[in-house]
Amino acid sequence: MNESYYKVTGRRELTDTTFVLEIERKNMDFEPGQHLLVGKAGDMHRREYSIYSGINDDTLDVLIREVENGEVSKTLKNTRPGDMLEVQGPLGFFTIEESFLTTGNKFLFIATGTGISPFHSMVKSLPRLDYLLLHGIRYATEAYDREDYDTQRYVACTTRDASGDFQGRVTDYIRKNSIDPNTHCYLCGNFEMIREAMDLLEKKGVANDHLHAEVYF
Repeated sequence: MNESYYKVTGRRELTDTTFVLEIERKNMDFEPGQHLLVGKAGDMHRREYSIYSGINDDTLDVLIREVENGEVSKTLKNTRPGDMLEVQGPLGFFTIEESFLTTGNKFLFIATGTGISPFHSMVKSLPRLDYLLLHGIRYATEAYDREDYDTQRYVACTTRDASGDFQGRVTDYIRKNSIDPNTHCYLCGNFEMIREAMDLLEKKGVANDHLHAEVYF
């Protein structure tokens, strides 16, 4: 695990409140699904962010939503290239076991909002994955970097407009569609979504050891 100062190299605005912060990599090795503890250099406040970039990318990217009362997200929104951050990591075990990466294994990724971050890293890092990604968002404009996913494998589940791929919550999609019980299911997002989705998946026959979750809030 590394802990030191890292330089901001860039920032990409995705929506009015969501952006990708690009950080120098400094040869850090990580597994897709791991996260970093990030804060402005000299600031006591830090927050966990899943790594958004792939293992072969030149930078360490994190997907950040500016929170109204969020100390860290507001500070990071105001950083500029050249600013220094304190970064600790990589951390966490929300990763795909190597034994799962055999031909024929299917993966279901379920995310709400910026909970899509670890799955973006997994898809970029493991191009042969047989996956379906359900992304729960309010509006289709929040389908962050959807061009990075196979169009047949990404489903924007929107709750406040009808211009996504499915109108309703990710749990509504699970409820209305069949799921292969042998699928490895990974869930990242808010606790209520994860609790409800896991219950639905278990009822559809998915074994408990095929369910993996990372709670964001």
